[in-house]
Amino acid sequence: MKNHKQQHKNTNLIKHVVCAVEGRNVTLFCNYSRAADSLHWYRQYSGSPPQFLILDYSGVITEAQPPVPGISINHVNKLKQHVDLKISHTVMSDSALYYCALQPTVTGNSATLYKN
Repeated sequence: MKNHKQQHKNTNLIKHVVCAVEGRNVTLFCNYSRAADSLHWYRQYSGSPPQFLILDYSGVITEAQPPVPGISINHVNKLKQHVDLKISHTVMSDSALYYCALQPTVTGNSATLYKN
């Protein structure tokens, strides 16, 4: 697995290249360092926009509609600030770029968020 790390403000963007044998299970990891209301996973095929896969919103899991076969999320302990995406029984079409995105909680003056 190759590891590339790039600093961006208060977050770390870490890129991993994962190789898998077709039919095996793969787990992709996402670590974060800020509080988050929701964690989203997306995948992107070359030349296409990102595709929503699954969301964990305060412990409530929402899948894409229709659900993507073989995709599940593991977010056992938010205090550890870690969430996994599991791809079961990988197939060639699982080859893509995967993104973990979080929506932070509001910690400052939320009134400025609704300014017109």
